[in-house]
Amino acid sequence: MLVTTKNVCIRGISAALPDNEIELIEESPQFSTKEIKKTLNMIGTKKVFRAPGNQTTSDLCFSAAEQLLKDLRWERESIEALIFVTQTPDFILPATSCILQSKLGLSSKCIAFDLSLGCSGYVYGMYVVSQLIESGSIKRALLLVGDTISKMISPFDRSVSLLFGDAGTATAMEYCESAEKISFSLGTDGQGSQHLIVPYGGYRHPNNDISKKRVLQEDGHIRSMEDLFMNGTEVFNFTGEVVPSLLKGIIDYCKWEEENVDFYLLHQANRFMLDFIRKKSGINPEKLLINIEKFGNTSSASIPLLLCDFGGIFSKGEKKNIVICGFGVGLSWGAASLSVENLTTSIIYV
Repeated sequence: MLVTTKNVCIRGISAALPDNEIELIEESPQFSTKEIKKTLNMIGTKKVFRAPGNQTTSDLCFSAAEQLLKDLRWERESIEALIFVTQTPDFILPATSCILQSKLGLSSKCIAFDLSLGCSGYVYGMYVVSQLIESGSIKRALLLVGDTISKMISPFDRSVSLLFGDAGTATAMEYCESAEKISFSLGTDGQGSQHLIVPYGGYRHPNNDISKKRVLQEDGHIRSMEDLFMNGTEVFNFTGEVVPSLLKGIIDYCKWEEENVDFYLLHQANRFMLDFIRKKSGINPEKLLINIEKFGNTSSASIPLLLCDFGGIFSKGEKKNIVICGFGVGLSWGAASLSVENLTTSIIYV
């Protein structure tokens, strides 16, 4: 799907990270030093931030939202929508967005709902909020996006335990008469859903005594049926096929030339994959922003965290044309082209 929205702007973004920094090469005794170095060299991570057992994704997003409201001096009564994008909610029900609406002290007239999406979730969330604003239904919204994927990985599965970190983010979006258009390209291929999946724990396959046991799997990694499984080869093949054409397609759709794009901000899947996409797409290395070595793969939070991490670039008065792109679990993908300027950003540790 290709669509363009207008009169929508991003005012600010805040990211919250758990105050629990993990140096991967030092704190992974379950693997040999040789195994760790080989894996880290390929995926590009050096450290991650992981939520302790009593800290949830909504806790991180709540802290990010509180910081953002303070930074922007927005009145809470002015916020008319709260959308929470995650695959690690607080409960099966109710929707975690309802809990966040109450904790943040927002008006009872504020609509609130959850979206269950991962790597592409930030772009999808932006699309949904943009549609609400452009329709005239609302003027201001908070888009809260994040995951605590570390809670669903086996520490003995090297394919994921050295890759994923946790983060929560808040993005402030509002109606703006003079805003430049935002173009979106979104898609889905559910036939690949089994390549990134937690097989047990839902209603299709409820937890049981057997599903909890971590055993050696056919791929050589130790995990349970309640842990995250990632078929790295299939995910890489999907990414290599979809993302370069997705990037070209969104630029063509919004009638930009390559030189019009100041920066590309892609989901921080892993360093090898990002380098592959850059080369296949012919992107200037200076235009592709990367921070996976600092935070790991933070799932749906990786793009807004990237915007915050490089906030100095976007906080200046000069307008920047950017392309953002998320891809992965679902399988699902989304890209957007937009212009940002005077963006308020912050990163906090909680």
